[in-house]
Amino acid sequence: MNTDILKLFLPGTVAFVVGIALTPLISGYLYRHRMWKKKAGKIDFDGNTTPIFNELHKQKEVGTPRMGGIVIWASTVITVAIFWVLGHISPGGISHHFDFLSRSQTLIPLAVLILGAFVGLYDDYLEVTGSLARKAGGLSLRKRLMVVAVIGLACGMWFFAKLGVSGIGLPLGGTLPLGIFFPIFFMLVMMAVYAGGIIDGLDGLSGGIFAACFTAYGGIAFFQHQFDLAALCSVIVGGILAFLWFNIPPARFYMTETGSMALTLCLATVAFMTDSLGGGYGILVLPVIGFLFVITVASVIIQVLSKKFRNGKKVFHVAPLHHHFEAKGWTAAKVTMRYWILAIVLGMLGMILAILWMT
Repeated sequence: MNTDILKLFLPGTVAFVVGIALTPLISGYLYRHRMWKKKAGKIDFDGNTTPIFNELHKQKEVGTPRMGGIVIWASTVITVAIFWVLGHISPGGISHHFDFLSRSQTLIPLAVLILGAFVGLYDDYLEVTGSLARKAGGLSLRKRLMVVAVIGLACGMWFFAKLGVSGIGLPLGGTLPLGIFFPIFFMLVMMAVYAGGIIDGLDGLSGGIFAACFTAYGGIAFFQHQFDLAALCSVIVGGILAFLWFNIPPARFYMTETGSMALTLCLATVAFMTDSLGGGYGILVLPVIGFLFVITVASVIIQVLSKKFRNGKKVFHVAPLHHHFEAKGWTAAKVTMRYWILAIVLGMLGMILAILWMT
């Protein structure tokens, strides 16, 4: 048990140190090449400008690089490689026990993390270079959702065909059978979690929330004796904390798509890994652990529908919800800190439910 606990915390600590060490190199490159938006402001779903948001953030969107999420996934990949190399140098020694790269638990989430990271990186590159000649820059939402759908469907088919997963866990030992529709369900869940990535809108906001979510799922995986998966969650949290060190106000850089796409896709995959595959209820507690993502997406949907069916009337000053609080006069730091507190409490609640249902 002692080595299992060390396996949980040691890789995460190493990832934090690696991330801190990487940041000057990554940050220096981003600043030298001016990897930021050249014009402040954003466009809504109808192609119109967003005057309230633009006024709130007119000084923040230019001059600060995007692509800060590289710190998170790069430190994760490097840490995985470090422990894999150490484990293979001494296959019979203690270092072998700390190698958490396994086909059964971590290969799929790690692959999804990397794939999402590179798709997001491409989107960020287009955003800062303006290569698509679009008002908003970057890949369109439709194209990004199509990519996420393909990744989600492929993962769902792998779970269904290769791992024999065809349902999700229900409390008290029950199962909701989905049969051949399981891959579609997997795809829809991944798309829904990805949509929650729009919470990346204030300095430090998304990083703290993602850290709380992955900590919660790491705890659930550890309770399920999926120690490799728990270690991977710990490493991701370590990378996020290294990123947060430089992302708290005033942000040195922003996470943007290369970070948010990687983390949302990986989080959805981890939720399925801790569900029936791990003898748990990772999907049922996902709306609890990720509740802030849920209300963020819901606020956007409500705003769009209200404007469409109520002759342009809005429910919120501006959507997503965290910008509504900004518009009401809350400082960005107040919004961020309160969201962090809620994320930690919701993470603890999700772990409590997952563990109670398993016992």
